[in-house]
Amino acid sequence: MAEEGQVIGVHSVSEWKEHLQKGKETGKLIVVDFTASWCGPCRFIGPVLVEIAKKMTHVTFLKVDVDELESVSREWEIEAMPTFLFLKEGKLVDKVVGAKKEELHAKIIEHANAAAGSSI
Repeated sequence: MAEEGQVIGVHSVSEWKEHLQKGKETGKLIVVDFTASWCGPCRFIGPVLVEIAKKMTHVTFLKVDVDELESVSREWEIEAMPTFLFLKEGKLVDKVVGAKKEELHAKIIEHANAAAGSSI
């Protein structure tokens, strides 16, 4: 299992399901970066997400390669890369499509604070 403060690469459907289940149990916000190795904007935003993950250790950050896990990408209707999904208790609560650094950061803060507030 990866340490807090990291973006965790998910490489199998079973790993994906495991992370979703853990998110349901803990109530932690999960931010999923749907990416592709050939996607230029994905390469731009990747390091940004890593920096955010280092600062926000109470959020789980996952990275899914759409070519590697096509079934997961289809299930969540990913049509463009990068797409960031915000999941709480296994349900989609928000999403950001594109390498929009400010919007991504603002939404992570918004939903992370809401997740933290709901568990108190």
